[in-house]
Amino acid sequence: MTKNIITAEYLSAYREYLRSEEKAAATVEKYVRDVRTFAAWLGGAEATKQAALDYKQYLLDECRREAAGVNAVIAGLNSFFAFMEWGIKLKPLKIQRQTFRAKEKELTKEEYKRLLKAALAKGSERLYLVMQAICSIGIRVSELRFITVEAARSGIAVITNKAKTRTVFIPKKLIPLLLKYAKGRGISSGCIFITKSGRPLDRSNIWAEMKKLCEAADVEPSKVFPHNLRSLFARLFYGADKDIARLADILGHSSVDTTRIYLLESGETHRRRVDALGLVV
Repeated sequence: MTKNIITAEYLSAYREYLRSEEKAAATVEKYVRDVRTFAAWLGGAEATKQAALDYKQYLLDECRREAAGVNAVIAGLNSFFAFMEWGIKLKPLKIQRQTFRAKEKELTKEEYKRLLKAALAKGSERLYLVMQAICSIGIRVSELRFITVEAARSGIAVITNKAKTRTVFIPKKLIPLLLKYAKGRGISSGCIFITKSGRPLDRSNIWAEMKKLCEAADVEPSKVFPHNLRSLFARLFYGADKDIARLADILGHSSVDTTRIYLLESGETHRRRVDALGLVV
C-alpha cells in the first residue's frame, strides 16, 4: 500500500490544481505554504488522520495559534487532503461569534482624516489618494489594480476577484484627483497606482507607508492598516443606508455573515448606547 507521503511533486500538482480552480494568488501561496510546513513537521513520516490531529493540537499548544489562525491552516490541509483523495479531514475549531470590535482596532472617520492630512504633509500624494480610493469605494487592497485611468474616466470600475465580478462607483470628487495624478505621472491608461517598476502596488507597500503616518496623525498603530479603511467604509455606509444585503454586494461578499464582521461596534460604543437607554433610575 502506498503511504501518504507529502512530496515536492504533490505540492507542485496541488498548486496547479488551486490555480485551475481560480483561487486568489494569495490563497494559493498560503495553502501551499501551510501544507509544506505540515510536511516539514512530519519530517518525512506518513500523513495520517492521527498525525493531522496531533499537528492541530501542536498549533494550539506549542505555537499558541489563535483559533481563527488554526482554522485557516485546517482549511488548507483539508483542501490538500481532498485533492490527494487520502480520506483525511479535520474538523475546524468552533469559534463563538465575536460581539464587539476591540476599541484599539476601530479606526474612526476623524482618525482617517488625520491620516490623510499627514500623508499630504509628508508629500505622499500617492498614499493620500490610495487611502481615499480604498476607503471611499470600499475595495480590497488587491483590487486597487482595477482603479485604472479608463475606470476613472467613466466613473465606474469593474472588479473581478475570487471568481466574482462586481461593479463599483468611483466618487465624483475622487475622479478629477485620480486623473490629475495619473496625468502628472505620464500614466495614460491602465492601473493608476503602480510602483516605479510599473507593477500594481501591493499590500506590503501600502501597509509600510501607512505605518509611517501614525505619529504625525496621532493614531494608534494598531488601527493603521489598509483593510481598516475598507472596514470604515462598511460601517459608515451601513450607518447611512441600513441595507446589509446591498453592502454585501458592494463589498463583494458571498454571505452577509462576512459583512456583519465589518459592522461590529466597539464595546465602548455599545456601552454608550446601553447607557443612553436610561433604564436605570
